[in-house]
Amino acid sequence: MRHLMRAEYEEDRRDAVRTWHMVRGDEHVAMCGRVLRADADTLPEDSWGGTAEPDCHSCGALYLREVP
Repeated sequence: MRHLMRAEYEEDRRDAVRTWHMVRGDEHVAMCGRVLRADADTLPEDSWGGTAEPDCHSCGALYLREVP
């Protein structure tokens, strides 16, 4: 299954990434259940852990259970 990282933005700054989440395919609901903007920025899954912004801990735990 293909995964993508999708951005969650600061409430008061719609262009500032708050946290990165992991989604399955092109979905806009994160693996942790948070609904994200459909037009949110995405990154390839191999960028996990390599961004300046934090990654969602719950998404990370679920993602690691799905990938070899």
